[in-house]
This record gives sequence, structure tokens and C-alpha cells, in this order.
Amino acid sequence: MSTTIIAIGAAIAVLGGALVGFGISMATGKAVDAIARQPEAGGQIRTALILGGALAEATAVYGLVASILIIFMLK
Repeated sequence: MSTTIIAIGAAIAVLGGALVGFGISMATGKAVDAIARQPEAGGQIRTALILGGALAEATAVYGLVASILIIFMLK
């Protein structure tokens, strides 16, 4: 395989991590807005936010592992 194809594959995998960061920041902003509107629901909102953030971060870690595998194993 050529190094260009490997670099493109790794870049696409890393792009997933960047998009996850954007998604988590959007979710955090919406959660803060929701807690500001209904403070009594803060516990439930916080729990859902943490669970969603953990799942999103897991997706970012999978993308990182995939990019590392693409870079080092396909040479």
C-alpha cells in the first residue's frame, strides 16, 4: 500500500476524534442550558450527560486506536 492511502485512512480516523470533541462540547452546552432552565432536574441531566460523554469518548478512543493501527501496521 502506498503511504498516501495510509495517511488518508489515518486522517479520517483522527477526524472522528475531532468530531467527537465537537459533539461533547455541544452536549455540555445544552446540558448547562437545561440545568439553568430547570435546576430541579439537574441530577438526571448530569447523569445523562456523563453517560453520553463516556460513550462518545469511547468512540474517539476507537478512532485513535484505528489510526495507530493504520499508521504502524500497514507500512
